[in-house]
Amino acid sequence: MRGKHALVTGGGTGIGLAIAQALAMAGAKVTITGRREDVLKQAAVDTMTPLVMDVTDEKDVVRKIAHAVEINGPIQMCIANAGIAEGKTLQKTDMEFWRKIMSTNVDGAFLTIRESMRSMLETDWGRVIVISSMAGLKGLKGAGAYSASKHAVIGMIRTYAEEHVNDPITFNAICPGYVRTPIIDQNIARMMARGMTEEEAMTTMVGANIHKRLIEPEEIAQTALWLCDENSSSVNGQTIQIAGGLV
Repeated sequence: MRGKHALVTGGGTGIGLAIAQALAMAGAKVTITGRREDVLKQAAVDTMTPLVMDVTDEKDVVRKIAHAVEINGPIQMCIANAGIAEGKTLQKTDMEFWRKIMSTNVDGAFLTIRESMRSMLETDWGRVIVISSMAGLKGLKGAGAYSASKHAVIGMIRTYAEEHVNDPITFNAICPGYVRTPIIDQNIARMMARGMTEEEAMTTMVGANIHKRLIEPEEIAQTALWLCDENSSSVNGQTIQIAGGLV
């Protein structure tokens, strides 16, 4: 990976930051994107380029990814990680909430991959990874829009794998259970607002993982590193589950 350019959306915190750090340690030139400049600048180390980008804005994605290519060369590793996780039952989901989830989780991943592919296809090697969820493989009670969005990105990644099966590029999805990220803190805050104690909310989140602990972001990062390895070229169109044994 030394000298290759990796783009990681949502790279300032959580899973995205862990992947960006792992890729940088492996020698890649890493562009991290997100909406908050201060967070990106704080996260970035010497081999990282922080770039403010809104994945829901097509013009911004087109412009900023082109700028990233100008700075660091063609993108050869694209990690579409940016996403939001908020829950409502489907019958209580209005179109504003539905579009909020879809515009980030689905549209954002599509635009990121499409624009990254423009330069990747000019190279002789590439890796595309989308961060989905175990909710992308099964329905998630109380989070219908989120679950649907994570199903959608898996369908997209599988289609990309089919369309480019003869190209030296692989497309895969990582599907974690509950990971120790700021999203967990946000979910706990919402549960507490509904009357739970902090301890009860944390127990609920931890209990959702079959092995009864939160997954660490570094576990996801190591999986991304493996998928980006030269010797993973036959792993394509797959959903890699990291959920402590949940199937």
